[in-house]
Amino acid sequence: MKNPASYPINEIDIKNPALGFAPIEAGVLIKDSMSVIENKHYPDEILFITSYPPRACGIATYSKDLMDAIGHSFDSFSLKVCALEEGKQRREYPDEVRYTLNANDRNAYADLAGKINRDPAIKMVFVQHEFGLYGGEYGDYLLQLLYSLEKPIAITFHTVLPNPDDNRKKVVQAIARGVDQIVVMTRRSAELLQGEYGISTSKISLIPHGTHIVMWRNKRRAKQMHQLEDRLILSTFGLLGRNKSIETALEALPKIVGKFPNVMYLVLGKTHPGVVDHEGESYRRSLEGMVEKLGLKQNVRFVDRYLELSELLEFLSLTDIYLFTSKDPNQAVSGTFAYAMSSACPVISTPIPHATEMLQENSGILVGFQDSSQLADAAIRLLENDALRKEMGRNAFHQTRGTVWENAANKHARLFQKYFKDEDQKFVHRLPSINLAHIHRLTDGKGIIQFSDICDPDIDSGYTLDDNARAMIAMCQHFSLTGDPGDLELIRTYLGFIGHCQQADGTFLNYVDRYGAFHIKNHYTNLEDSTGRAIWALGFLIGRQDILPASLGLSAKTILKQSVPLLLEIESPRAMAFIIKGLYFAYRSSGEKELLRMIEVFANRMVDKYNAAADGDWKWFEDYLTYANSVLPEAMLYAYLATNKPLFKGIAYTSFEFLLSQTFKNGRIKVVSNRGWHHKGDIPAKYGEQPIDVSYTIQALDLFYRVFNDQGYREKMDIAYSWFLGNNHLQEIIYNPVSGGCYDGLEEHNVNLNQGAESTVCHLMARLTMEKMINFERNRKSKTPDLKYNLSTPASSRAYRANNNIPKSFHKADKLAQQSPAKRITVQFDKSHFKA
Repeated sequence: MKNPASYPINEIDIKNPALGFAPIEAGVLIKDSMSVIENKHYPDEILFITSYPPRACGIATYSKDLMDAIGHSFDSFSLKVCALEEGKQRREYPDEVRYTLNANDRNAYADLAGKINRDPAIKMVFVQHEFGLYGGEYGDYLLQLLYSLEKPIAITFHTVLPNPDDNRKKVVQAIARGVDQIVVMTRRSAELLQGEYGISTSKISLIPHGTHIVMWRNKRRAKQMHQLEDRLILSTFGLLGRNKSIETALEALPKIVGKFPNVMYLVLGKTHPGVVDHEGESYRRSLEGMVEKLGLKQNVRFVDRYLELSELLEFLSLTDIYLFTSKDPNQAVSGTFAYAMSSACPVISTPIPHATEMLQENSGILVGFQDSSQLADAAIRLLENDALRKEMGRNAFHQTRGTVWENAANKHARLFQKYFKDEDQKFVHRLPSINLAHIHRLTDGKGIIQFSDICDPDIDSGYTLDDNARAMIAMCQHFSLTGDPGDLELIRTYLGFIGHCQQADGTFLNYVDRYGAFHIKNHYTNLEDSTGRAIWALGFLIGRQDILPASLGLSAKTILKQSVPLLLEIESPRAMAFIIKGLYFAYRSSGEKELLRMIEVFANRMVDKYNAAADGDWKWFEDYLTYANSVLPEAMLYAYLATNKPLFKGIAYTSFEFLLSQTFKNGRIKVVSNRGWHHKGDIPAKYGEQPIDVSYTIQALDLFYRVFNDQGYREKMDIAYSWFLGNNHLQEIIYNPVSGGCYDGLEEHNVNLNQGAESTVCHLMARLTMEKMINFERNRKSKTPDLKYNLSTPASSRAYRANNNIPKSFHKADKLAQQSPAKRITVQFDKSHFKA
């Protein structure tokens, strides 16, 4: 319970019975609950007080989306709901709804406060606020609850009104004093709270309205699905009510149709239940009457139902222009507006605060309230200029990537963390499911395509040996974990590409154009690192030949054997590191002494480089840190595992500890910037991080943890992987769980949204490494030995599957590997794939 001295009762007009209320006795609700909390441990819960589905309400939808995002993103706590009701009706709610509150019953607020205080599992309360949601004048019944709770409280103001009268101002100020933190969604709302309500800046957090991650879609294909391919689509969606001012769009439509007769205006959504209760369907009928009167029946379609998210996003994906026509200048924020922008719709909007902050000249157009003439002119301007319209849609898509629900979840989690009393409470990210969709999207008959336009493969960028080598490693990892027979075709494709890049003398070229021809860049680029990656990939496959079809291992050995004599000419430390890794895996499988000899030769060369560059506090192989740094100490540790030479182990440990000291700080990983490498003695650049460095760090940490059994390495694996999930300076996700792709980079103010092969494959390698570690720890806890099996018999295959949690579908691959050579999956360097 709040200190009675801070009670707002004296600051509210007690003569007004709607605003005054009797103070609750101090101490009544606190004694029992506190004694319980001190003596028992309960799972941590956050209670949302909000309207909630199936109630049809924008805040209900918002709360559900936010809770889903937090629940999908974190394992740290559970989320429960107190659902707001308008009266005595009771809806059928899902399991997460623990309490309900009749928001019009003043006495129910104190009763609810008592229940929450006595519930030891609830560690924090999060209130969603709109003036119409709570009873009393200006919703002042809510104060009874806030000042009775003995839990940290945060509140989201969905609306902050300018020029408040005295009573409204006092209620908002009293709410602010009764909570620990206030969340708003626009800068304008924050400014109003500070300037007109006198609320401290330190109490206000700005977290934009969340949006759903959507695939970058082709509008033409989306229109074909709905038989609208010959139409120009305008749309509006949301619960219908008079404040939406749909009539403004209908009044503008005759002028638009006069120039573009194929325009179709979609009005998506049913009438707001509150409107139906008050006036029935009179507003919708008035709109239908306007359509009839204006002769627009062929140009307007009402979709009179509640749209599920997937269907809504489909309609937005085919929309050419989204119309937002609200006539309420004080509407602070709109979820419908945000969703339209995030679906790559150019928007024509009235100037509510949300729109004035989000829309820039290159992403949409602002028009006056209820000004149908301006709206018509703006629509015609965009419909006349396809390039401008598409550019605005793309810009809108980019502007809203930072607001996706996963990012909103990260920002809310950090806010919650401030108010958990347990200082050891950690917010643990939940690992996303393994998703190969973008890998398949990028891969064609030749190999994996280098770049992507957002999530559309850019075939003009061609292919690289680098990407295909990494992709083959990733798919071998995936097959090792799952035994999915579908992986074998991808492995075959990538191995075929590596074979194509090998020249007659055993060397490799890196760049291949879309037609399969070698690009001119190969003639003026140092190809040593690419060669090293190829050897790494070949060795990695050979090291898993016991679970792969024999033909794949034989082909990889053939390519490797042809290149081995030339490897000793390589000088690049990263190329040597990649080679050591590849040779280690091949040696572990074959036991060939020549491979061991070469591992030792390259490791000694790296020792020489280390001794030449390391001094004082700089324990590294070069005078600068560049990219893929972790592979160097990792390779030295592999060299130790192969040779058992303590010198290699010592340098591996010392150099890796140095690298970690440069990249792990304050509970985050921050890898070396690609804007300028970190030179010895210089201050490193702050921004410009790429997934490849984070991925390679995770892979190295995995090896060091297994060798040294130091829990610090294991903890850093979690920290490093959380970089992909938003534990970075922007608190934004780098991995796209919908596409299965990974964004290409983290910049100072934004994320590079293109999802190319390097970033996508590197994330997959990191995710598979995490999965392997989970299996390793699970096996260790169950004391199951990590055995190696010969899969030549069904019995041994079954044992391997059981030990490695591989599904039964793996048996298909077993059978395939045991068939006659003519029926095996073979790797033939089919040059037809590489002909123009």
